[in-house]
Amino acid sequence: MEDIENCRTESMGGQVYLCRQCEQVRYSYHSCKNRHCPKCGNDSTNLWLKTQMDLLLPQNYFLITLTIPEGLRPLARSNQNRVYNLLFEASAQALKKLALDPKFVGGRIAMVGVLHTWGRDLSYHPHVHYIIAGGGLSPNNIWLPSSKKFFVPVKALSTIFRAKFRDGLKKLCLLDSVDQKVFKKPWVVHSKPVGSGEGALKYLAPYVYRVALSNNRIEHLDDSSVKFRYRESVSGTSRQMTLDAMEFIRRFLQHVLPDGFHKVRYYGLLSPSNRKVLRILQGVLATNSVLESILRPSEPEQLSQGTQGHGTLLCPHCGGDLRLLKTLRRARTRGPP
Repeated sequence: MEDIENCRTESMGGQVYLCRQCEQVRYSYHSCKNRHCPKCGNDSTNLWLKTQMDLLLPQNYFLITLTIPEGLRPLARSNQNRVYNLLFEASAQALKKLALDPKFVGGRIAMVGVLHTWGRDLSYHPHVHYIIAGGGLSPNNIWLPSSKKFFVPVKALSTIFRAKFRDGLKKLCLLDSVDQKVFKKPWVVHSKPVGSGEGALKYLAPYVYRVALSNNRIEHLDDSSVKFRYRESVSGTSRQMTLDAMEFIRRFLQHVLPDGFHKVRYYGLLSPSNRKVLRILQGVLATNSVLESILRPSEPEQLSQGTQGHGTLLCPHCGGDLRLLKTLRRARTRGPP
């Protein structure tokens, strides 16, 4: 909270510039670089997106989402590190098991998973999105493409995912604290084809280095409440929600991940140990067409980057060159350990 509050303020340090033309003084403060800050992460997001684009196979892709049911969410909130790790482990194992079945794919798959913990209204809704290449590498190293519209059956995937999650809770000694009725109901699993996969990566990328809410969705705030807009998942209708300030803070902070937790994970042919195999596959499967980069343009910085020379800063008021006057040191906001 302290990082977010002080982000791009004088307490973070920065630079002071003077415009040579209009003589206005401009301040450029540093970002906090906290991965939960709504203002930060744009550069890291673009770099991540570029890297993922470079790993794409020239195949059709699927976006598959697996969700923890409501009855398990209190347990997940109280045991985030263990339950989030289990969510990745159980869902990845279920996907790989079904994909190995010759009736569906019959080989090792390439997939990247991204953890989300929120609904669009900031509610607590842990789920993981997987972007998966449509096909797999057989035991004798032959690429087996899947159907363009179908990857694996979601009902079977839901059943295996639920069973593996239950087994994982038992190993973690958390099973006894759960109402067993939750394992007798179908778990929500969703699968849809997403073409080349580029659009799905663009959708997930902004959330890799940020959390549930960006500043541009906030419509109004005062000392007692916050109003923000969101889009309903089912209808796609734009809505507004007003929350008491403390409730808004509570909803926001429940999505802050444990220190050091990795919310992006790679499996199968996308795992680091298999990158050489992936590169060979890219060459084998490539056609004459070139995958074009659709990297989103960066968000505007506080000071515009000039085009007259490398690193030239231009005044946002008149367009004149800015000259560095001094560097501001970061204030010491925390005491010694």
